[in-house]
Amino acid sequence: MERRILLTECKDDVGLIAKITNVCFLFHMNVIRQDQFASHEDNRFFMRTVIEGNFSDEKISETLINTVINVLPEGAIVRLKDESKRRLCVLVTKESHCLGELLMKSYSGAMNADIALVAGNYPELGALAEKFGVPFKLVSCEGITKEEQEKNMMDVIDECNPDYVILAKYMRILSPNFVNHYPLGKLINIHHSFLPAFIGAKPYHQAYDRGVKIIGATAHFVTNNLDEGPIIEQDVIKVNHRYDPQTLAKAGHDVEQMVLMRAVNKVLDDKVFIHGNKTVVF
Repeated sequence: MERRILLTECKDDVGLIAKITNVCFLFHMNVIRQDQFASHEDNRFFMRTVIEGNFSDEKISETLINTVINVLPEGAIVRLKDESKRRLCVLVTKESHCLGELLMKSYSGAMNADIALVAGNYPELGALAEKFGVPFKLVSCEGITKEEQEKNMMDVIDECNPDYVILAKYMRILSPNFVNHYPLGKLINIHHSFLPAFIGAKPYHQAYDRGVKIIGATAHFVTNNLDEGPIIEQDVIKVNHRYDPQTLAKAGHDVEQMVLMRAVNKVLDDKVFIHGNKTVVF
């Protein structure tokens, strides 16, 4: 018996859950768990179904998918995912906290992925990656144009052939050419989320000067709208007048790595549907 995840997205209609589970029954699949959501604003239906059965015949998966599509409204999107480990490429600059969390979770088996490569525009984090036996590739910005550096980075990523690219505090604004080179949902970013928001240099100093009481983090898919892609995970923590810029930064780093790991794990577990500029997260 093997386990698979059946992902369904289509126009909402009466009886969709019954139709999908009936197909699973016809194929002698046991439904372990399912989650569903219907968006009333655009009449879209999303369902994640964990099934268990015999997939020894390679044609079973294709036949199952086609059978589900045939019972759903026209234009349905149906995918069947296994639970194999995914490949990650992690992009970094100089901040180590998010990379360290990813490396530790991968090393300990708490994340269903292998980090195939860490690539950075500075060399500082190479030693950290290599401590975990992960190769590090320096893709420097020195002496070349932004377009040349991005081309070099895309070449490195494509050679790695990852399932997902994680921007773990990669402090470069990506051009439309870079973003459009990858399908939506492949690039995942993490950044701080201050209330109120502070942009530009030294955000923690700005936050300190304003006496903020809440700081947080946002993990999202990357689009051409800077830091405005579909949100996967967010969280906040309370701070107070006793926090100076350094302790604010430490607290911010803690929540950033926590939010990034939750987001990455949900993506790896196929719990995230992209729904316009939003997400449906089970």
